[in-house]
Amino acid sequence: MFGATEIDDDTWEDIEALLVQADVGVPTTMSLLDRMRSRVRSEGITRQEQLIEALKEELRGLLIEPTPLNLSGRELSVVLVAGVNGSGKTTSIGKMAYRMRLNNRKVILAAGDTFRAAAIDQLKLWGERAGVPVIAGQPNSDPAAVVYDAVNAAHARHAEVLIVDTAGRLHSNFNLMAELVKVRDVLRKVVPDAPHETLLVLDGTTGQNALSQAKKFQEAIDITGVVVTKLDSTAKGGMLFAIQRELGLPVHYIGIGETMYDLVFFNPTAFVDSLFENGNGESA
Repeated sequence: MFGATEIDDDTWEDIEALLVQADVGVPTTMSLLDRMRSRVRSEGITRQEQLIEALKEELRGLLIEPTPLNLSGRELSVVLVAGVNGSGKTTSIGKMAYRMRLNNRKVILAAGDTFRAAAIDQLKLWGERAGVPVIAGQPNSDPAAVVYDAVNAAHARHAEVLIVDTAGRLHSNFNLMAELVKVRDVLRKVVPDAPHETLLVLDGTTGQNALSQAKKFQEAIDITGVVVTKLDSTAKGGMLFAIQRELGLPVHYIGIGETMYDLVFFNPTAFVDSLFENGNGESA
């Protein structure tokens, strides 16, 4: 894409197109272009290769370096996981549990999405795959009651981590968001300082709509971090820049496939480099 040696109007148009197509978003893209034009003038950048490296630096600067999840130093750590239907929330929970079990953590899952029988069955299936127990109630039972039972089970079994699934609600549905807040409040009452992490799972193919989702969930339950799924497709996941720029939320994991091993730690440098690769993994 950037075969010429001099920076011209076509170069800037190509960069703008790349950023927009990667779902970076218009406000962030315009801010980056202004910053890059300033750097070109002040640093005397003349070659397009130099421009791309400088752009990568700017993009990396927008990303928060992830830190380990806050899951140590107490008897039981609780992770509350939220997200809309279809985002890959339940599969991500199963993969997280598997990672933790491989690290010799004793994990229990709570099937807090009681509004759909299929969601309970799906979590049970992933629990079996991950080799961790699942505490579940009947379909349409009170999610807060299921979570309360799961906490008791975690204590009885001397589990170290409890991961709580929640109903795949639309962020615009007030009643369902209120139910999520209720689950959070029950956790606060029965476990000191819980939840210790509140993760939002976002579908990487949803583009800038993910930002509006993140804002609503952040307002309701104080999200502490993000998991982005489906980055094995054509999705570039550029909305992460807007989410981190506007909300300051770190990305902990990204989903890059369907197997148990395809939830990996977020690496800002590798992520930025991937924006400049074509579908064959080669530089654009």
